Amino acid sequence: MTTEVPPELHAQHHDDEPHDGGINNRLNWLRAGVLGANDGIVSTAGIVMGVAGATTDRGTILVAGVAGLAAGALSMGAGEYVSVSTQRDSELALLDKERRELIEDPVDELEELAALYVDRGLTEDLALQVARQLTDHDALGAHAEVELGIDPDDISSPWNAALASTISFTIGALLPLLTITLVVADARVWVTVASVLVALALTGWASARFGYGPSGRAVVRNVVGGAFAMAVTYGIGSLLGTHV
Repeated sequence: MTTEVPPELHAQHHDDEPHDGGINNRLNWLRAGVLGANDGIVSTAGIVMGVAGATTDRGTILVAGVAGLAAGALSMGAGEYVSVSTQRDSELALLDKERRELIEDPVDELEELAALYVDRGLTEDLALQVARQLTDHDALGAHAEVELGIDPDDISSPWNAALASTISFTIGALLPLLTITLVVADARVWVTVASVLVALALTGWASARFGYGPSGRAVVRNVVGGAFAMAVTYGIGSLLGTHV
């Protein structure tokens, strides 16, 4: 079966597929943001639910929630910065190595690139032709993409990831914190549980939507995990509150 190729090719971009540059950094930002929001919602909800299980004092719950928010946001930001910085250092080191190899032994590098295209299904003649054209256009970019899976123009940014994680954690944490401190004592636990589960459903849907994954599975995973965390911490708080 053959496919006719028009004499002039024009890329047909699908609306639900990313084709422009910078996708690595955007996905990294999205991952950090969604993870931060989920962590902020679940961890802060767990803290305030646990304290609410032990006491009905609004001030105590508020102090515990604010402390958890501050510690969690700073921890998430620092963790993302360290993690992505390590990834960035590795990417830059691999690119530097590739630059040296292209300068010191360009012929072997050309043959290596052609061999990689052969492994992907091209004939040897076509693979060598493609390798030569891509090397003439952007040798480092061609080798980095095929050999390393790295886009030299889209290196991970630790600051973007850290900022996204910190801000999203804070926003996520504010929901259970404000809900459980502003709602009357008789209804605060159930209202907090309901609002947290709705928020987790939304973040699960958003992560699947922007990450091109199945939304139903992500929503169920978020909601079940959050419900389990709140149930456990509330139970621990209730148990300790009657014995301490």
